[in-house]
Amino acid sequence: MSELSVISYVESMFSMKKNSKILIHAFFWVYMLNQQLYYFYLSQTYDYFWTDTVLSYTLAFINFYAIYYSLPFLFKKQNKVLSILLGSFMVLAIACFRYGVAVVFWKYLIQVAPKELVNMNEWLYVNIRMSIIYTVYAVLIKLAIDWFESQKVKAEMINQSQASELALLRSQVNPHFLFNTLNNIYALVYQKAEDAPAAIMKLSSIMRYMLYDATTDKVLLEKEIEYLQSFIQLQGLRNRKPNFAEFNIKGNLNGRTIAPMLLIPFVENAFKHGSKNVPYPGIRITLISESGQISFEVINQIRKNTIASKDQTGGIGLPNIKRRLELLYPGKYTLSIKEEHDVYSVKLVIVNQ
Repeated sequence: MSELSVISYVESMFSMKKNSKILIHAFFWVYMLNQQLYYFYLSQTYDYFWTDTVLSYTLAFINFYAIYYSLPFLFKKQNKVLSILLGSFMVLAIACFRYGVAVVFWKYLIQVAPKELVNMNEWLYVNIRMSIIYTVYAVLIKLAIDWFESQKVKAEMINQSQASELALLRSQVNPHFLFNTLNNIYALVYQKAEDAPAAIMKLSSIMRYMLYDATTDKVLLEKEIEYLQSFIQLQGLRNRKPNFAEFNIKGNLNGRTIAPMLLIPFVENAFKHGSKNVPYPGIRITLISESGQISFEVINQIRKNTIASKDQTGGIGLPNIKRRLELLYPGKYTLSIKEEHDVYSVKLVIVNQ
């Protein structure tokens, strides 16, 4: 499972949900009906109002959807001038069609009084105007829907890309840390140390976390802390300095979550580059879980003649750590790294947790 929540594939990747499109179209036609009813309110003596409404709506439907479903064909034309000419021809053809239907309907089917047909020349102008109006509506609604679709596809492609990038970044963390841990176990076994069995048990705990718990987007903060504690204890067994690192935990951990294996590079870096010839504790780790944020700080002495920035994150690179944070917690974290008087400190604050 990826570390970013990806939009569900139940919805089509290349289209809006069908219900959303229906809702947009329904809202438009309700709006147009409301406009028609407003004119009825102004002229309640109009004998053919409902007949006119049915005819007008029928012609409007034909007008609107003839343009609406023709737009993809027109947009695909490489020659924009040709597209405009074809579109204009369609509008004129629809206007003539509307006029012809209106004449046949009122003159021959309804057979209204001749005195009410004296302004038939104006009907052509009215139908041209209505054709243009419904064409504009069709274009605007089609463009709006296509824009929302393109934004959704773009967002999903970004999410997919980010999910792949996160998977790659995390895949760099797991093997590197595992190889270092195996090297530590090998050193203990090679030395025939009595602590080797305990170290193997710690390794088992670490691998269980990596294989089962750390495959999800988020893990309980308590699980991440147990993982860090196992790593610290394993380092203590290897260096024969069980109290070299001090890990202080403050605040309420119940129900708090965090991206898995997010904190380990900073702790591993402290052990790798920190000076061993300092009074205990040589490494001070503090995790504070407060309402709305998680604060994590690692402080260690730098070995002399060692450039701490050479490998600041235990082998996977500080840019990769920052990139992972940016993908997981965009705008919701601060990362402060300082080096003063041979003291190296890293402080990560994740907000809105």
